[in-house]
Amino acid sequence: MALYIVHCFLLALLPAVLAKKGDVIDITDDSWRDILQGEWMIKFYAPWCPACQKLQPEWKEFAEWGDDLNVNIAKVDVTAQPGLSGRFIITALPTIYHCKDGIFRKYQGSRTHKDFINFVNEKEWESIEPVSSWFSPDSLLMSGMSTLFQLSVWIRYCHNYFVEDIGLPVWGSYIVFGLMTLFLGLMLGLVLVFIADYLCPTKRQRPQGFAYPKNLSPEAARLLKEMEEEEEDQEEDGEAAGGDRSKENLRKRLGKS
Repeated sequence: MALYIVHCFLLALLPAVLAKKGDVIDITDDSWRDILQGEWMIKFYAPWCPACQKLQPEWKEFAEWGDDLNVNIAKVDVTAQPGLSGRFIITALPTIYHCKDGIFRKYQGSRTHKDFINFVNEKEWESIEPVSSWFSPDSLLMSGMSTLFQLSVWIRYCHNYFVEDIGLPVWGSYIVFGLMTLFLGLMLGLVLVFIADYLCPTKRQRPQGFAYPKNLSPEAARLLKEMEEEEEDQEEDGEAAGGDRSKENLRKRLGKS
């Protein structure tokens, strides 16, 4: 029994024993929110990028100081995580971000492990203007940008599937996407019409009243005044039908005059 307990204890300690100091943390679309807490240095790279390959040993050496500096050293492969590429607006490789409690700053200094250590240890990041809240990776705008990047990757995957696996010609794949876009546009248009009609229902058109001439003769003005008085009396008594007849009589009398 004692041997079994010792065996379980060693198995529990095994991950800690195998974990090496200075490991670089891989950030994915599912785990990226972890960097919103604490202090982080994140490198965005691509395996095919020569500059990224040159930076790799320096970044690994920098990671060895992560525990001493109390900073998390991470990396993001933009080829495997296109959503993060759009969320952080990665336009050049490699790109390095510093994050402190959800506030992001782009690193623009030299790319040696000593420069990275001084940047964190001396708090040089405080002199850099943080990323605007509009373009912060956790903002609604950047979340939409991430979705667009993921959608573009999905479209490219579908295109390759149509062309390579099914055997459709390239123009056939374009036709499929065109029809899909047309269908989605029609559905979205119908939804917007229903929403607009629900929020702003169309008012019933009222019948236009009789347009009286602007320049009335004294006799016509007197008749009009009499008609208005009759209408007021009929509204008080609730005799709407009589009012319609009075209007017809007045029109005839105005026509004669």
